[in-house]
Amino acid sequence: MQDLFSLAGRTSLITGGSRGIGEMIAEGFVRAGAKVYISARKASACEETARRLSAFGECIAIPADASGASGAKALAELYLAKESLLDILVNNAGAAWGEPIESFPESGWDKVMDLNVKAPFFLVQALLGALRGAARPERPAKIIHLASIDGLSVNMLPTYSYAASKAGLIHLTRRLALELAPQNIVVSGIAPGAFASNMNKQARDEAETLAKRIPSRRIGSPEDMAGAAIFLASRAGDYVVGDTLAVDGGVAWTRLGF
Repeated sequence: MQDLFSLAGRTSLITGGSRGIGEMIAEGFVRAGAKVYISARKASACEETARRLSAFGECIAIPADASGASGAKALAELYLAKESLLDILVNNAGAAWGEPIESFPESGWDKVMDLNVKAPFFLVQALLGALRGAARPERPAKIIHLASIDGLSVNMLPTYSYAASKAGLIHLTRRLALELAPQNIVVSGIAPGAFASNMNKQARDEAETLAKRIPSRRIGSPEDMAGAAIFLASRAGDYVVGDTLAVDGGVAWTRLGF
């Protein structure tokens, strides 16, 4: 059982790994034995999180803005300057924008799409050689995309580009999975529900109130997110190809759209 969920000897890159869900996954990976690189736009936060997580294993900061194609390629270059192979890529960095439909700006649309959809694709493209080099039939390389339950079911908040981007990322996950599985690269996804973070301030600041609307009657814990990611990244998840796992306490399947 220890080998089934172990990440010992594997190298991973987690975008947006300095806080929130990315930090939860990074800590889980470090504790499971992986060598973990985390990227984040704010250098000080990225380096501080890497220092904290290094108490449990090996965690290295790569401060970078990974948005858009150019940002993704720049991050890949920084990683490849340190490592030639990559066992696990976690595309977690994301952005949201909420505004009424009448005033929703193009800048809000582009910011969200660039980071949530364009960057994951072009980061996969730029790191494909490193993933292929690490991939073996008995130990495939892994790509995990962090989507959202808002890509699976309807949230009536005016976050139009966010919902569209996460639905698009879920479909991109399927498309990449079918193409890369024969190359021993397994692509899957996670659709988080309510986890406390700077992006989900309600889960962070109003957890008890929000929990009443969740079938499990609580928001997600760091262990919930780390466990799901470790499952997909480890031998345990080798046969999960193209699926996006909802980790949300049941919310996605109970929302009625109002």
